[in-house]
Amino acid sequence: MAPVPASVARQAELLKQDGNNYFKKERLGAAIDAYTEAITLCPNVAVYWTNRALCYRKRNEWNKVEEDCKRALQLDSHSVKAHYMLGLALLERQDFAGGIKELEKALELGRGANPASYMVEEIWQILAKAKYMEWEDSSSKWASRLQKLKEACERALVRYYAIEDSQAEKISEEIANEHLQQLGHLEEVFNKAAHADQPTEVPDFLCCKITLDIFRDPVITPSGITYERAVLLDHLQKVGKFDPVTREPLYPHQLAPNLAIKEAVQAFLDEHESRSDRVLCESHPPETVFMHSDQQN
Repeated sequence: MAPVPASVARQAELLKQDGNNYFKKERLGAAIDAYTEAITLCPNVAVYWTNRALCYRKRNEWNKVEEDCKRALQLDSHSVKAHYMLGLALLERQDFAGGIKELEKALELGRGANPASYMVEEIWQILAKAKYMEWEDSSSKWASRLQKLKEACERALVRYYAIEDSQAEKISEEIANEHLQQLGHLEEVFNKAAHADQPTEVPDFLCCKITLDIFRDPVITPSGITYERAVLLDHLQKVGKFDPVTREPLYPHQLAPNLAIKEAVQAFLDEHESRSDRVLCESHPPETVFMHSDQQN
């Protein structure tokens, strides 16, 4: 595409500013019109698309949010807001895997953005809720399949023992008791299967504040906060030599293994060994809290 003349680009920027002012006043229709005009003039500026997507998000027009965010990501694959709002849009249409993928990408990019302004806390909260929703949806479908299978097995037992009874001269008390016993075994098996799908609640202090996952190699900083070693080292290398939470200066040589937490994690996993792949660091998903992402660029 040919370069946009400077005068056209300036006009598009003025339209964007108009859209921002309308947005602040909650005049979403006028803001959308302004951003649309800016897009018409300069369709290759990602922020025009994300700003319009935020307006659509405010109006719960999630299909349009998805469309605009996908277009923005074609122009700027590192847009935190585009990944974030696309994740929200995918969650709205029950695409949990896709939504979580986009939210995780937003979190990854957010940690590398301006530490003073990115909305990592908000993304953490939504991501935790999304993971819980994904488990809840999967668990509901699994429970439904189990119930249907259980009912099919019960009907099969009824037919089997009905045939046994019909072949006897009179109803056998022994056959009736065996039928009841088999129904009891069936109930026990399906109860165990249903119980195995329940998530094990993990105490918050055993979970990394960044990954939301249970610790594997916890290290503690001089400020007393514990992180997953690999994630914190990645932060120090790519973002800056400071603590992600306290913002105090921090260097790799200052990290010390948190042996107490590591032993506590191992004890927890030993206790829940049979269900260690079904642990959740959020026993109850947090309420949706919107903070910095409502700001326009």
